[in-house]
Amino acid sequence: MTEDDSDRYRAPALDKGLDILELLARTDGGLTQVEIAKALGKSPNEFYRMLDRLVRRGYVQRQDGDRFTLTLKMFGLAHFHQPVRRLVSFAASMMRDFSAKAQQACHLAVYDRGSVVVIAQQDSSTYWALSIRVGAQMSLFNTGSGHVLLAFQNETQRELMIAEQLRGEEKELPANLRERLQQVKAQGYESMNSLQTAGVRNISAPILTLDGTALAVVTCPFIGSLNEAAPKEDDCLELIRETAKAISEVVAGQ
Repeated sequence: MTEDDSDRYRAPALDKGLDILELLARTDGGLTQVEIAKALGKSPNEFYRMLDRLVRRGYVQRQDGDRFTLTLKMFGLAHFHQPVRRLVSFAASMMRDFSAKAQQACHLAVYDRGSVVVIAQQDSSTYWALSIRVGAQMSLFNTGSGHVLLAFQNETQRELMIAEQLRGEEKELPANLRERLQQVKAQGYESMNSLQTAGVRNISAPILTLDGTALAVVTCPFIGSLNEAAPKEDDCLELIRETAKAISEVVAGQ
């Protein structure tokens, strides 16, 4: 494409939005509207409406009133591309290790556009297990994975995720959900009876970034065994938390 062609097909509003996203992606701690304008050589008023749309669409969030930072939505949009392939690659061996020790299945999930999406699955080391197919989408509101992904976000991002879920199939916020999320955050995990499958206890722990935000969640759909020697629920809880911590350390480069 020639320079003339490039000018002919310019989309100024799109360029402006992309400029903001690219700037925030390489900036730690966020920027104010004035700082964004200065960095891009424009007037602050030129970016007001664009920033408002990026916040409303969930790509950018406000912090401390007047600072703007990227959310995880860009990661969600790319959940079948390189970032998630790398996450799955990091997590695969640790998930296999968990399943060998716990004799249970486990799966890895991320937030994507209003849903929990399973991006990796590890079968149990025994001949029985409950497996969740890769690509399955689940609710944020009534799954252990969803509770963890919501609990380990800042307040602004959490409310954006809740609003996006409410625009989908979920039309009402479950009673006491916010109180439950506070409990999950305080204890560092979720353990709850499955609301989809009888006899299953979902045990979930967060994969955390350096700032304590949940990038992903690893969940064990625990099924009790009649074998007295098999690991019990408390054993699997400790193992899934250890697995999540180990993956977090690799992801964060610690």
